[in-house]
Amino acid sequence: MSDTIAAIATGTAVSAIGIIRISGDGAIAAADTVFRAACGKRLTDVENKRMYYGELIDADRGVIDLCLCTVSRGPESYTGEDTVELHCHGSPVVLSEGLRALFLHGARQAQAGEFTKRAFLNGRMDLTQAEAVIDLIEAESPAAARNAAGQLCGAVVSKLTAVYSALLDIVAHFHALIDYPDEDIEEFEIQSYLPALAGLEEDLARMLATHERGRVLRDGVPVAIIGRPNTGKSSLLNALVGYSRAIVTHIAGTTRDTVEEKVIVGGILLRLIDTAGLRKTADPVEKLGVGRTIDALNSAKLAIIVLDSSAPLEPDDFDALRAIPPGVAALAAVNKSDLRPVLDDAALERLGIAHCRISALTGAGLEQLGAMLIGLLPEQITPPSGELISNIRQAEALSRARSGVGAAIAAIQASVTPDAVLTEIESALLAIGEITGKTMREDITARIFERFCVGK
Repeated sequence: MSDTIAAIATGTAVSAIGIIRISGDGAIAAADTVFRAACGKRLTDVENKRMYYGELIDADRGVIDLCLCTVSRGPESYTGEDTVELHCHGSPVVLSEGLRALFLHGARQAQAGEFTKRAFLNGRMDLTQAEAVIDLIEAESPAAARNAAGQLCGAVVSKLTAVYSALLDIVAHFHALIDYPDEDIEEFEIQSYLPALAGLEEDLARMLATHERGRVLRDGVPVAIIGRPNTGKSSLLNALVGYSRAIVTHIAGTTRDTVEEKVIVGGILLRLIDTAGLRKTADPVEKLGVGRTIDALNSAKLAIIVLDSSAPLEPDDFDALRAIPPGVAALAAVNKSDLRPVLDDAALERLGIAHCRISALTGAGLEQLGAMLIGLLPEQITPPSGELISNIRQAEALSRARSGVGAAIAAIQASVTPDAVLTEIESALLAIGEITGKTMREDITARIFERFCVGK
């Protein structure tokens, strides 16, 4: 028997529609006390997964709202239990009153993520799909949403299931011979499994290799905006994000620390990092800012060096260019194109990187700049379909699974006994089980669902 939980599933802000969600063995009975169908039917008698119009009522049978109600009976529901949803007008007062009426009839407040946790515990989804739910809710770009949706549809678990099943076959074969020596079972030759194990290690390695792109997909591509003081770095950040995020003045050295903001360009989430101007300085505070600029460059995937179109190139411009690490793609944004140009194309060609003339003040050239930025990130252009591992917990477990398979291969090559080889394979199975939830510890499970909002 599961107790009955209820929560507002659409948050507490005013909206057009607000949803109260109820789940548990007593969900239908509890909802029946607060909903009066216009057709006269009790909720115990309504059709499954069909909307009914009626009244939301309080403990005194007074009308709180006119709403819609749908019943999804377990196990064919989101949680695997009897579930009811009341679709009301999105007034926080209406939703709170409806929830209070449910509490008076035996329901309790759902904890964060409890609906999805019940779906996981009731076998409606595995842990990768459960984590994809929160990734989908928190997605900040279309690509991140598509990747999470693909994982929710089983893109990760289907690959892991194939690896898990193949490893399990090896273990089962060995134990079958030990437990049933008199049966006609094919002889266990551990050497014969080397090609299969090598293939499985490659499968795990390929999945693990997607984590870096998955992490960038979730957090945004780090883009460092650099240059000497007063070229318009902060103005460019403000122009790209669409509001005054960074302080802009005519005083050189205004920006002393890094300022970060996210923006979607061409469907790709960029994490823009406005940095202190790069120049030689005796100011100890400005020196700290320059140090943080170097740190931002070293962690960036792309650098935008901002130049002043209304002035000739200076030594500090070349110093800024030389500060960009070899593996970081670079692009020059030639700012202040609204002023009389002094910096000509011939001088820009000497920089050896692509450039784009812009005006952070008027917005001219920003669309072309965005297109050039995306062109420098070809690995981000192909939309994912759920294959990217964006979760550090899953990546860490994948790494242990790969190490376990690799250790098993090394043990076979060293001609150790089969039981020692199987110990390594079993460690890989445990690690994969942690990803899908087959062998998940209760404390880790609790920590995962704490990330969720109440009502999901």
